[in-house]
Amino acid sequence: MKTTILGHPRIGKNRELKKACEQYWAGKTTETDLTNTASKIKKENWLNQQKIGIDSIPSNDFSFYDQVLDTCLTLGCIPDRFKKIDKKNLLNLYFAMARGLQNEHIDVTAMEMTKWFDTNYHYIVPEFEKNQSFSFFSKKIINEYKEALSHGVKTKPVIIAPVTFLLLGKEKETGFDKLDLLENLLPVYFEILDELSKLGVEYIQFDEPCLALDLSTKAQEAITFTYKAISEKFPNLKLFLANYFDCYSSNLNLALSLPVHTLHLDLVRCPLQIDDILQSENYNPKTHLSLGLVDGRNIWINSFEDSLKIIDKIKTKIPADKLWIATSCSLLHVPYDLNSEKNMQPDIKQWLAFAQQKLEEVVAIKHLTSAENNDFAYLFEENKLANINKSKSKIIHNPSVKNRVSDLSDSDSERNSPFKIRQAKQKSSLNLPLFPTTTIGSFPQTKEVRSWRLQHKNGQLSTESYNKKIAKEIEDSIRFQENIGLDVLVHGEFERNDMVEYFGERLNGFVFSDFGWVQSYGSRCVKPPILFGDVSRKEPLTVAWSTYAQSLTSLPVKGMLTGPVTILQWSFVRNDQPRATTCNQIALAIRDEVADLETNGIKIIQIDEPAIREGLPLRKHEWKHYLNWAINAFKISASVAKDETQIHTHMCYSEFNDIIEDIAKMDADVITIETSRSEMELLDAFVNFKYPNEIGPGVYDIHSPRVPTVKEIEKLLNKAKDVLPKEHIWVNPDCGLKTRHWPETKSALKNLVFVAKKLREEALQPV
Repeated sequence: MKTTILGHPRIGKNRELKKACEQYWAGKTTETDLTNTASKIKKENWLNQQKIGIDSIPSNDFSFYDQVLDTCLTLGCIPDRFKKIDKKNLLNLYFAMARGLQNEHIDVTAMEMTKWFDTNYHYIVPEFEKNQSFSFFSKKIINEYKEALSHGVKTKPVIIAPVTFLLLGKEKETGFDKLDLLENLLPVYFEILDELSKLGVEYIQFDEPCLALDLSTKAQEAITFTYKAISEKFPNLKLFLANYFDCYSSNLNLALSLPVHTLHLDLVRCPLQIDDILQSENYNPKTHLSLGLVDGRNIWINSFEDSLKIIDKIKTKIPADKLWIATSCSLLHVPYDLNSEKNMQPDIKQWLAFAQQKLEEVVAIKHLTSAENNDFAYLFEENKLANINKSKSKIIHNPSVKNRVSDLSDSDSERNSPFKIRQAKQKSSLNLPLFPTTTIGSFPQTKEVRSWRLQHKNGQLSTESYNKKIAKEIEDSIRFQENIGLDVLVHGEFERNDMVEYFGERLNGFVFSDFGWVQSYGSRCVKPPILFGDVSRKEPLTVAWSTYAQSLTSLPVKGMLTGPVTILQWSFVRNDQPRATTCNQIALAIRDEVADLETNGIKIIQIDEPAIREGLPLRKHEWKHYLNWAINAFKISASVAKDETQIHTHMCYSEFNDIIEDIAKMDADVITIETSRSEMELLDAFVNFKYPNEIGPGVYDIHSPRVPTVKEIEKLLNKAKDVLPKEHIWVNPDCGLKTRHWPETKSALKNLVFVAKKLREEALQPV
């Protein structure tokens, strides 16, 4: 058997890439400094995998920002608005496409960004035009293969396959289907494969995760055409076809028919698909199988016992030399190395595996399949004991929490009155103007704020001193918001490290790593909580700072909470009970917080749920079950509020067309969404559905350092005003402002308020 992985984390063990990128963007370092950091990370990753014993090591899995954006440049898929940027400076062009660019010479908006399948990773959305041409523009895939060779490592280059690439993108004009571009695209892939073949590449990994989706007949035919064309042109090339995140399901016969060397199976998300393959008459005995047994999405240890049972079953039909042991997907989604964690409870740590440990698990499973190899037998016993300890652990289970969930009734997820009645009471209570302005919650977390938090955590800054500093920061932000004329204020969340981590630290059932960072997008890294046990609230989570902020002003200040589905989705979640059960436990904890905020005089409470869409199963027939429990969990958290209390929710970077009815069932009084990068396109779902509640279509793209002009904001709001009742429109940024800097934030918010006031005045003028 051979071993492989589908991809490796690329931010560096200590987030070196994040820091290097941000220094480069700030103009504090050179391109050479940045590329040197990247080269060091790649070299360490390759040599580490080689040392551990991975047989086929990936290359081109590294990225400065995003692998889909890398593919755009590789294929010359560059939108026209970036033509003014010097293409010789590839890195500047690349980052402009990701982040936008604004200076005295040029002002271009960034490309759209959305979630990568059902993960919390964000990718840059390719933009397509009718009859678009492509070219082999960036040689990154070639250069990284050569770079690995220079370190003595022969790699398996990875590239997003043609049909998946097209399906990930968006048509920017009407009158054509993006799949029609395949004929123009394939010749560029031929160029890439030809150059790799001449270099002596043995295996090439084609990432085709669209095979986990419900594909149209046209898409299936496009895949068949693609691999047939490649096979005819490169008969000796060994294509490693990687599907992940779900079964092949309805695409299984299609996949089995493809002329590829190896077919990868995600046996973590879909272990039963191996039975379908073993029983299928369409399986070609020449096709090798890559068994994705080690979880690339979660941090729990593998069960060697279970993995070996699967392998033994497969070996009755397929010889071992046609099998690979692999991770289920790229390890991009897990942290680097558990060995860095010196402060974690040993009884929990024994149940965990980060990327380094998963590499070791892949190799261990390979060796454990050989009865003669006794050197690894002790690992089997250690693994078995750890899994037994986990199944019996008393720190996981809390009977009172389980009872509270089982006692939930339908009435626990319903507000007292329908929206129209609540809306009237809230308008009377809050007395807000037309086009009320607000922000999504967080304000810039400066270097000083982050240093205070670290000093406080390390005991270098007393709680009293820390609280004084945070209180001053909150007061300054309240005064700023008052001065520019915002209508509904926020306290700024300066005390919070992360919108999920902050809550997890204050809830029972969670534990935290010190170095468990994973990439969310670009240089944005998150440290997901580890949700290992039953969840309950120890004490109020946010009341103190929210009520302090409200005491500083007569304007309403929103209480800011993270919703149960988002806390679930953005954590490493226990795998020993249904996710719906765990989500309801979190929902009850948030419900208690809503009640306490309301009791303490907070009249507007925002429960953020950006991960609702992200959590959708990839197969549509599974949506109803998920949406039923996910939407219900939100309603459990919010329904304790009185009619006069206005409940907001926020969602970013989501397509809503096919789930808009379920979004409406959440029954939030106000929903804020991302619409600026799509130029209000995402608003169409709400308009077509006649969404009954109030809505804030974001008009300031906070994922870009650009400051939106008054003209841009006015154009977007006029689009919204043309299709929505003016009494239902809020004015706000796309998302929280935590990652931005104060100068751009202040300028953008002033523009936002200016436009809202202008529209307000126009609306009050007699017709």
